[in-house]
Amino acid sequence: MSKPLSVVVWSKEGCHYCQEVKQFLKEKQVDYQTIDVTNRDELRDILEVKYGIRHVPVVEIGRGDVYKGVTKVGLSYLAKVLNAHL
Repeated sequence: MSKPLSVVVWSKEGCHYCQEVKQFLKEKQVDYQTIDVTNRDELRDILEVKYGIRHVPVVEIGRGDVYKGVTKVGLSYLAKVLNAHL
């Protein structure tokens, strides 16, 4: 039995691109968790350590212990990684 798909959206309040990503996932009927980095520099520090960036949105997609972080802005990048995991 395969492990369930896990999707985590790192976002902040007022981020237009973050809302686009969440809407896209809702339309695709993909459940996701949100990590809100608004006024939380310690969370941005985690993004910097993991991916070398501090901007959002970042979407992490995976199963079990294998994850891919989508750091580029644009739904086409997200769709490509998501489709590889579905």
